[in-house]
Order: sequence, then structure tokens, then C-alpha cells
Amino acid sequence: MGQEALVVIDVQNDFCPDGSLAVTDGHLILPTVNDLIAGFEHVILTQDWHPERHSSFASVHKGREPFQTVQMSYGEQTLWPDHCVQGTEGAAFHASLNRTKAELVVRKGFRRDIDSYSAFFENDRATPTGLAGYLRERGIATLTLVGLATDFCVAYSALDAVRLGFDATVRLDACRAIDLGGSLQAMTERMREAGVMLA
Repeated sequence: MGQEALVVIDVQNDFCPDGSLAVTDGHLILPTVNDLIAGFEHVILTQDWHPERHSSFASVHKGREPFQTVQMSYGEQTLWPDHCVQGTEGAAFHASLNRTKAELVVRKGFRRDIDSYSAFFENDRATPTGLAGYLRERGIATLTLVGLATDFCVAYSALDAVRLGFDATVRLDACRAIDLGGSLQAMTERMREAGVMLA
């Protein structure tokens, strides 16, 4: 059996209260996330890391509002408020997150023309972040995923993990959701059907 890792998804200021894309009660997961970090030998963090005027920002699409959808070359894309812009306080990890044990930080969403929810792939489902190769080289086969938000970056990361042959568990008590138009229920069902363990 391979080793296990904790993957902490996007616990950043813009996804916490007062952030530009705040997830309701996002900060409340921090004690549980930090307890999990303390118990894992291997910890990986992901960080949304958008350039200014990223194509997923509603502000760059004239006449469009946040949370509307548009068609991109790679498929349907939800438009978001400007968030997690490279080098800003909003893109920084939450101050209460215990980052000391992190062995790797995977930055995603840094290509201006494509968004990236998953820790493994850009939203074209084909351009890899390199995380899978890193895990395989380290002999890590089992993942526990936590963070923000359940129904977007956590769920897409977990779905890609099982698609790539990893065992994946999502700790729902250490996640919070955006729940856009029923997205939490839809993505929870997709994860369960794909073989993601929900704990």
C-alpha cells in the first residue's frame, strides 16, 4: 500500500469572510484542517493564482455578471468576481492555516485564457498541473482532500484523483461549499458515483 497525503485546497483569503469570492463559513474549517495537517506525514497545498484580467473574471466580459456562464474553447465556464489575483492579499493563504508542514504548493489558474478548478488539470481536462506525477514519484496512492470550495475545486480535484487511479476521500466537515444553483448536491452525487469516499 502506498503512502497517504492530505491535499488542502485553496484555503485563501478571497474564499474566506470579507474575501471577494467568500464561501459561507469558509474560515470555520480551519481548526479541523489544522488538526488533520498535524496528523499527516505528507501535506500538499493548492493555491488559486490568477493573473489580472483572467478570462474567468466577469469583469473582462462586457455585459456579464459574476456567476453567469459563458462558452470558452474548452467548454462552459462560470464567471467569477475578480479573486486570488497573483501577489495580492486575497490570494494569500489564510493567516490561521498551518502551512509549515506543506511539502508542495500547487499554484493553478495562472494561465490567463483557461481556468483551473482541479489540483490535477486545467479546465480543459487535459493540461496537467504535474501533481499526479509528483505523487506517483513519491509513492503516494491515497489522498484525503479538504478545503474550499466543496462543489468546485475540491470536487473536481477528487474526481480527477480517482480518474487517475488514486484512492480519494473528501472530509466534508473540513470543506465548505459555494452551492451555486444546486451545485453542492450535484457534485456530491458525482463524487459518490465516481468512487470518491465522502467522510
